[in-house]
Amino acid sequence: MLEFGLKKEPNANITYDVIILGAGPAGLTAAIYTSRSLLKTLVIDPAPAGGLASTTEILENYPGFPDGIKGPELTKAFKVQAERFGAEVLETTPVNSVELSGQEKVVATDKGSFKSRSIIIASGTRYKEIGVKGEKEYRGRGVSYCATCDAPLFKGKDIVVVGCGSSGIQESLHLLKFVNSITLVEFLPHMTAEPILQERIKKYNNVTFLLRHRVTEIYGDRTVRGVKVEDLKTGISKDIKAEGVFIFVGLIPNAELFKDLGKDRYGFILTEEKTLKTNLPGVYVAGDVRSKILRQVATAVGDGALAAYSVKQYLDELEAKNN
Repeated sequence: MLEFGLKKEPNANITYDVIILGAGPAGLTAAIYTSRSLLKTLVIDPAPAGGLASTTEILENYPGFPDGIKGPELTKAFKVQAERFGAEVLETTPVNSVELSGQEKVVATDKGSFKSRSIIIASGTRYKEIGVKGEKEYRGRGVSYCATCDAPLFKGKDIVVVGCGSSGIQESLHLLKFVNSITLVEFLPHMTAEPILQERIKKYNNVTFLLRHRVTEIYGDRTVRGVKVEDLKTGISKDIKAEGVFIFVGLIPNAELFKDLGKDRYGFILTEEKTLKTNLPGVYVAGDVRSKILRQVATAVGDGALAAYSVKQYLDELEAKNN
C-alpha cells in the first residue's frame, strides 16, 4: 500500500512497474496517474524537475489560471502531486543507456541501474543552436537560451534576440522588463509568433525588427560585444553592438538514446496516436519528444495521462497472460 506524502528513495534492487524518463509536464502527469493507480513508479531526469516549462516566465494559455501562472510554480505543483501519490523522482541524474527490447527494461544511470516492466519516454526537447562562430565560445558569457534564467544579468543592456516565433517573442516580452533595447533577428520576411504576441511586441519603441536577416557571427572579448548579421535580400552585412544574444530558433528532441524506436525525419519519436505506444512492446512516449503537430504544456499533460493509461492496460494484459 502507498504511504501518501512520504518521499521515497529509488531502489535499484526492485523491478518497478513503470520508469518515466523525463520530469517535465508530460512525465510528471504520467507519474501522477501511474502512482495513483498503485503502480510502482520511478521518474528520472538529467535536470531539475520541470522541463522547459519551468524556464517559462508566465504561461497564459494553461487552463484554470485566468491571469496566467509562472512556469516554475506550475511544474513544482506537478512534482509535489506526483510524490504525494508515491512516485519517486530522481532529478539531476543523467541516463547513460537504456535496454528497451526485452520484457524487462533496464535504465542505467550514474546512481545505478533500474529495472522496470514498462517505460514512458517523456524526455522533452532542448533549444536548437544556430551554429555560427562564437555561439559555443560565448555560451554563458552573453549567449543564452533561457530568458527566465538569465534576464536579470542583462539589466540596462542592449541585446539581440534570434527568432520571431512564439518562443522568441514571448521571451522578448519578458526580457523587456530588464534590458535597454532588443534587436529581433528573423530569417523569414515575417514573424511567425501568435498574433496576440506580435501585437504586444510591436507596442515597444525600444524593439528593432530585422526580418529576412540572419546572424553570421557572435563576437566579443571576455563577453559578447556584438553580432554580425546579413541581409538575405541584398547580401549586405553589418555589425550590431550588443552585450547579450538570446537564441530561440526551434527545438531538438532529446531522443538520441532511443536508437531502436521509430522516428520521423526530425528525430521525434513515432507513436500510435490512440495509445502512444511505440514499435517496442511496453514502451510509450509522451510530450514534446513525440512526433506531433502541437507542443504545449496542455498537450504534454494530455499525453502524460494517455501514456499512463496505456501502460496500465499493458501491464494488466501482461499479468492476465502470465496467470
